[in-house]
Amino acid sequence: MIRGVVCGVRVEEVADPLMREARYLDKMVDELAKGKPLEKVLRTSDTASGT
Repeated sequence: MIRGVVCGVRVEEVADPLMREARYLDKMVDELAKGKPLEKVLRTSDTASGT
């Protein structure tokens, strides 16, 4: 459930699975570096849908 832009690339639009995983890791590191708690960074489908 990782969404957003990393290095100018929207992670959900990356076709190559290996590159998508690398972007996911980049996004996680960026969010943690901003001080977000791990629980917010590692969203589940339940929290992402607003339930």
